[in-house]
Amino acid sequence: MTDKKTINLLLVDDHPLVRDGLRARLETIPHFHIVGEAGNAADALKMVALHATDLILMDINLGGTNGINLTAKFTQDYPQIAIIMLSMHDKAEYVSQAIQAGARAYVLKDAPAEDIINAIETVRAGGVYFSSGLKQNNTNNATQILTQREQCVLNSIATGKSNKHIALDLGLSVRTVETHRLNIKRKLNIEGQADLIRYALNNINQ
Repeated sequence: MTDKKTINLLLVDDHPLVRDGLRARLETIPHFHIVGEAGNAADALKMVALHATDLILMDINLGGTNGINLTAKFTQDYPQIAIIMLSMHDKAEYVSQAIQAGARAYVLKDAPAEDIINAIETVRAGGVYFSSGLKQNNTNNATQILTQREQCVLNSIATGKSNKHIALDLGLSVRTVETHRLNIKRKLNIEGQADLIRYALNNINQ
């Protein structure tokens, strides 16, 4: 069996105890390598300049700036680095803002350690990930508006699957999945990709 490729991680949180806890969790995974820690935006930028970094675990609340603004800067300046947002906030607007800024995952700080590990593996593989605690059982008229196939696509979006993976799962072409996405946004009056993901999370058919 081939060893998994090392994932170089940077921990960004203004609480040293939180960083210590994250390090203790993540260092138990053989192919996770912590390249450094930072407690603020300036230190985070310095660390990235010094160390090859694949992925950043980013606190949403940082002294001097916030993790969402810093995520947007990293996304612009270092598009090759994936970012996972860590937060105590489970409200949809925070999730939407994080995704719009470029985060590939949103994990609640009180989630099980397995959530963070799964998020890292999923994001590194090219997917997106959201803590299960973000999936609310809201009800609305979506099932009356959307076709059964569109509902299936919406449910797959909520699990973080790419168009390619959705196409494989449902036996469709990637172009057809893209068309379903456009139709879903049109029917539900949703404009952006982040808003579609947020809607999917809040309305997953469990």
